[in-house]
Amino acid sequence: MSSAGVRLVPTPLDAVPWDDLDSRTGRSVFRTRPWLEFLRRTQGAQPVVAQVLVDDDPSGWFTAAVVRRAGLRILGSPLRGWTTSSMGFDLDRPIPSGALLAAVRRHAFSDLRCVHLELMDRAIGADVAVPRDFRSDAFRGWELRIDRDDDELLAAMRPNGRRDVRRALRNGVTVEEVDPRVDPAFAAEYFGQVRTAFAKRGLAPTYPLERVTAMIEELHPAGLVVLLRARDGEGRSAATGLFPGVPGSAAVFWMGASPPEQQSLLPNEALMWHALRTWRERGAVSFDFGGGGEYKRKYGGDEIEVPWFRSSRVAALEQVRIMVKRRARTAQRRATPSEN
Repeated sequence: MSSAGVRLVPTPLDAVPWDDLDSRTGRSVFRTRPWLEFLRRTQGAQPVVAQVLVDDDPSGWFTAAVVRRAGLRILGSPLRGWTTSSMGFDLDRPIPSGALLAAVRRHAFSDLRCVHLELMDRAIGADVAVPRDFRSDAFRGWELRIDRDDDELLAAMRPNGRRDVRRALRNGVTVEEVDPRVDPAFAAEYFGQVRTAFAKRGLAPTYPLERVTAMIEELHPAGLVVLLRARDGEGRSAATGLFPGVPGSAAVFWMGASPPEQQSLLPNEALMWHALRTWRERGAVSFDFGGGGEYKRKYGGDEIEVPWFRSSRVAALEQVRIMVKRRARTAQRRATPSEN
């Protein structure tokens, strides 16, 4: 199959078969319509969905969004800073990775008039040769199969994982699912705990409270996010977490935090244990722990490595990208909690 045989055809959002796509095993919440609306609200992003044609035969779908930065159009699937993981393709059949990347580049630069693109997609293997027009970084994390009973989930954990989950329960930690319509202050409670966690490291959160609120408002009515709160034995909030996902498919740990004075009770472990079982009951078959972090190893997931590709129409944009990334890190270190 030549790369020219694969092309992407833009499709109006109302013409996309969302129900069919969302019913597929392995469907990512980051490709759903509510998540695209979340990106529109928080990033000023224009959603882009295109049908994948191979020699004019419908063969899948591609999901992304376009933003304008400094007057330049950029295609993200996703972009860094969007608090969004793997997007990319829903394919009906295997297609060579090189042909997919070439088709995305043509689509971004010719059809959408973008000057830069970024793509992270589980459909493209980490061992693929990086094409000449692309650069690539590795996004590493942990993923666990959760379509098994409690005993099997515990058995899959490392000994310290099983120990910490059981200790959390013995410490009297309980976990409840939160309905934001009944408890509208949950987003602020969660964000306050996140700010405290960042401040312990001399940092500020990488996103504002408004982003949390927007995500909950877009995803919760569609049943695409689970909000959890852990309480200690006296009923005080000990941890909170947000877990987006697609029922019947895959779930992910987006972010969680707890007050420092409560952490000895291991409320985060109780929170994660509850999240795994809740999404299993909703039919999810896999759980992505949301990136790296050695502490996540104990839950028994397999280490994953996903390539994050990027390509620029203008070579100098790569240096601009590096400079902007460095400035963002410096600004985060300098910021205080009161500034966010």
